[in-house]
Amino acid sequence: MFAKPFLAQLGRGHVDGVYNFAKDPHALERFASGSGDGVVKVWDLTSRDELWQTKAHDNIVKGLCFTLDKKLLTCGGVDRTIALHDPYNTASGSKPISTYQGKNAFTAISHHRESQAFAASHSAGISIYDLSRPTSAPITNLSWPTSVDTVSTVSFNLVETSILASTATDRSITLYDLRTSSPLRRMVLQHASNAVSWNPMEAFNFAVANEDHNVYIFDSRMLGPSTQSSAGQKSVAPRALNVLKDHVAAVMDVSFSPTGENLVTASYDRTIRLWDRNKGHSKDIYHTKRMQRVFCATYTPDAQYVLSGSDDGNIRLWRAEASSRQGVVNARQRQALEYGEALKDRYKHMPEIKRIARHRHLPKTIKKAGEIKGEELKSIKRREENRRKHEKKTVGKDGRKSEREKMVIATEG
Repeated sequence: MFAKPFLAQLGRGHVDGVYNFAKDPHALERFASGSGDGVVKVWDLTSRDELWQTKAHDNIVKGLCFTLDKKLLTCGGVDRTIALHDPYNTASGSKPISTYQGKNAFTAISHHRESQAFAASHSAGISIYDLSRPTSAPITNLSWPTSVDTVSTVSFNLVETSILASTATDRSITLYDLRTSSPLRRMVLQHASNAVSWNPMEAFNFAVANEDHNVYIFDSRMLGPSTQSSAGQKSVAPRALNVLKDHVAAVMDVSFSPTGENLVTASYDRTIRLWDRNKGHSKDIYHTKRMQRVFCATYTPDAQYVLSGSDDGNIRLWRAEASSRQGVVNARQRQALEYGEALKDRYKHMPEIKRIARHRHLPKTIKKAGEIKGEELKSIKRREENRRKHEKKTVGKDGRKSEREKMVIATEG
């Protein structure tokens, strides 16, 4: 009830808003951030201070990621460039060691987990580059044949490393395979998606942060259109594995924890929420009075902390478990903590204990917006029920769709 999850703000933050994060896969305590004024900084979580910074681009940093040899890739939209930096071996403010020039404005970047390849998305699709080649031209270009809209995000699978997913401004989610250099499947939702995150423990599952205030978890093997087999069996229509709904504004970012069991989301409603992947509502909500619209959030590699970057230029560090203790505990303290957890688990079914465990203090604006949104959803359901009652009945169809199916408009592939 009296947990204080907020730990600290890192350094002096950025001058402009923070829009991107990148974790170093080789170090628990290092990560990078990109801001709206083109500045990229590398931070040390142990000292909570910056180690390195440079002016990477003329305007907003649209994406950044670490390579296998601890270098940092950044992409800019206005200057149409991808820059390769060496933050651990060069001084702050140094120029990039190499630059890739593109024909279109870049929107996101993602590095392959096992090779020197990386993918950059832009208005014409996705370009694949190889750092081991001397040329700066892309080795291949990927796009869906019938789509001409801008690809907004791209992300490599962490397990099936040749698979990558992307979202576009035409509200589509597309999967590609580098082994065949071709697109696999495409699905169109009712609203556009802002981010995609692969589950690091389950190869085929990924989550997308959507503009309709929800997060959808999909199985990439079940995105194709429903078909009738020769044996007469009909495949299952595309549907989400789970729908996470609690935010009251667009979800700007989503990230799985290293264990694959939890997620963290950043939203335009100035809050971040923590979720259990199997439950539809958030288990915790983090906010401060000064925190503005949150554009990025992620877990640290040890899954003990959460990082958030917001429009006010600050990078905040939170506990992943709001009431967890910090520092070394002796045997007596550990025994007391374990006893308390056992008591909560034993009596969690009781209404009084359930109410205390479920209650979270919400800002007045979030609480009011949630109440208004609840009334709107009830009104939509009433209208659908009335339409169902009075329209002409069709044999075998009543027009009902589950919450996990109704957001999918079309599928291809």
